[in-house]
Amino acid sequence: MRRFLPILVLTATLLIAGCGSTPPSRGPAYSALSAEQSSDIAIHALGLVGTPYRYGGNTPESGFDCSGLIGYVYKSRAGVAPPRTVAQLSGFGQPVDADELRTGDLVIFGSGRPFHAGIYVGDGRFVHAPSTGGTVRLDRLKGPYWSRQATAFRRP
Repeated sequence: MRRFLPILVLTATLLIAGCGSTPPSRGPAYSALSAEQSSDIAIHALGLVGTPYRYGGNTPESGFDCSGLIGYVYKSRAGVAPPRTVAQLSGFGQPVDADELRTGDLVIFGSGRPFHAGIYVGDGRFVHAPSTGGTVRLDRLKGPYWSRQATAFRRP
């Protein structure tokens, strides 16, 4: 028994120390983006304006849909692979208030079941891949169509 006492004391100490600690996070397995990464994301997204829209597209060569654009930009500029669907993006990262937006944040449209997403690039504007036959473009959150949509903001 004497030989096992140090092991028992160590085990008990570790168990007790763990009791008051915060449980491990079940969220994303990456750290929050730096301000520099967020800026790089916005700049890269702006550089893709004019790329053709294609449902299911996720590269500049094949074209983009809205979530494909987000995935491509985040992966290439921050090494982060966001979820592939708009519904999944609506739970990605942390919620952000409109008055706290910064470049690189996600803009999610639709209440209940979200239907569209883009990347905030500053000055009330966002880059997105809007629709079949269109191209990736820069729009204003306060534009006639988008200002009427329920909007949420997320910061990965």
